[in-house]
Amino acid sequence: MQGIPIISIVTFFPLLGVLILFMINKENERVLKGVAFVIALIDFIISLPVLFYFNENTPGFQFTEMYVWIERLGISYFVGIDGISLLLFVLTTFLVPICILCSWTYIHKNVREFLICMLVLETGMLGAFVALDLFLFYVFWELMLIPMYFIIGVWGGQRRIYAAIKFVLYTLFGSVLMLVAILVLYFYVGSKTGDYTFNLLKLYENIPPYEVQIWLFAAFALSFAIKVPMFPLHTWLPDAHVEAPTAGSVILAGVLLKMGTYGFIRFAMGLFPNATQASIPFFVALSIIGIIYGALVAMMQPDVKKLVAYSSVSHLGAVMLGLFSLNREGIEGGIYQMLNHGLSTGALFIMIGMLYERRHTRLIADFGGLTKQIPVFAAFFMVVTLSSIGLPGLNGFIGEFLIFAGAFKANTLWAVLGVTSVILSAAYMLWMFQRVMYGPIVHEENKKIKDLNLREIMTMVPIVIMFFVMGLYPNYFLRKMHLSVNEFLNRYNKHVTMSIENKNIVNEQVKGGK
Repeated sequence: MQGIPIISIVTFFPLLGVLILFMINKENERVLKGVAFVIALIDFIISLPVLFYFNENTPGFQFTEMYVWIERLGISYFVGIDGISLLLFVLTTFLVPICILCSWTYIHKNVREFLICMLVLETGMLGAFVALDLFLFYVFWELMLIPMYFIIGVWGGQRRIYAAIKFVLYTLFGSVLMLVAILVLYFYVGSKTGDYTFNLLKLYENIPPYEVQIWLFAAFALSFAIKVPMFPLHTWLPDAHVEAPTAGSVILAGVLLKMGTYGFIRFAMGLFPNATQASIPFFVALSIIGIIYGALVAMMQPDVKKLVAYSSVSHLGAVMLGLFSLNREGIEGGIYQMLNHGLSTGALFIMIGMLYERRHTRLIADFGGLTKQIPVFAAFFMVVTLSSIGLPGLNGFIGEFLIFAGAFKANTLWAVLGVTSVILSAAYMLWMFQRVMYGPIVHEENKKIKDLNLREIMTMVPIVIMFFVMGLYPNYFLRKMHLSVNEFLNRYNKHVTMSIENKNIVNEQVKGGK
């Protein structure tokens, strides 16, 4: 792989598909969808060498590329990948072709424009995961916003405009604060060192004092907390999920929400360790509230899509609990659970979309007794449900176990409160499954529902395979993040310890002066 700019190739390959789509007659839906699917599938295949050739014995960034972009301002095209971003990068390329496949019979309006939005969105997401220059990261961060706005606003449900504008306003508010913080950090570090740079690795080496950190951390954290979304900044999410088309919901749950959790560990916690240390009780409290609140509200939802949307608030609260445990078990569990949530919740949205195409309703009360009518769908739906609640042997169990092990190691009370999510998620998911799939067929329309066709089966098979692979062979994935997580913790603990020692020295000097 030496000398091959594999990261840039994977990141920008979808834009080649955009150019090809412009050359195809917009009335030819099948060709447009076929081309977009092939481009996305090739991009996934191209990304696999990044996974296979990744050296798990190296803690630093690999496959790095750096080109001077705006030399006078210290801006570079600097990308690379480590154990924290590797699996999220591959997850993105894995989900996009599946999203195009599940939209095959759902999207018929402005098909070319929809597919262009999906491919541009893929480039934005991939770029955000590999950017090691803060200016470059912000460019990709904002690039994701535009196509997602159109996907919700053009191809969404009846309240799509409201949901799209709400999504944009929330995200832009946080983004503007993050941009201000990036510029303050840039000028502060530059004035102290004489090196004005957005290079993330250099900024890691020049941590500002606590009184500066706390304000910068607050700006970064607010932006990422909106994206997660954490309680009480979550209100845009149910609207966006419910109104978005199936592919939009899958990408939103599978990748875009992970931008928030990834942003915390890569930027907010990495750049401002002392402020992070001081804010642990606050973020742990919000995480636990989100876990319990999201689960309880999900349990009360009559709309199955809104139920899954609120379940994301609960699941992502658990991820944040793992990250702020600030030990290896918790952080690795949080990263692993990002992947699990992307697969499990993405699969749930795909299956809900399949039901909606058949019945044009998402109300739980409109279903019942579907197991006999659509047994193949029922089998897939059961596996996906069990994955979501963390059944041992499936992917969800590993992430939850590591998160709560890390939380227990940090604070027993955190683990006791957080583990309630296991009980609550089983309650609302299994109750939902029972009401949708079992019981008598009350509505005549349900007797006419057709089972999954070959395309729909092929959409679900890769995801279900990954459920079992990640559940039965987790060490293959976990060992790729071990050293990167250790390096993050070592750097974090070094700065926190140094700050404590400096504070003690000052206190001793004050006492000596007295």
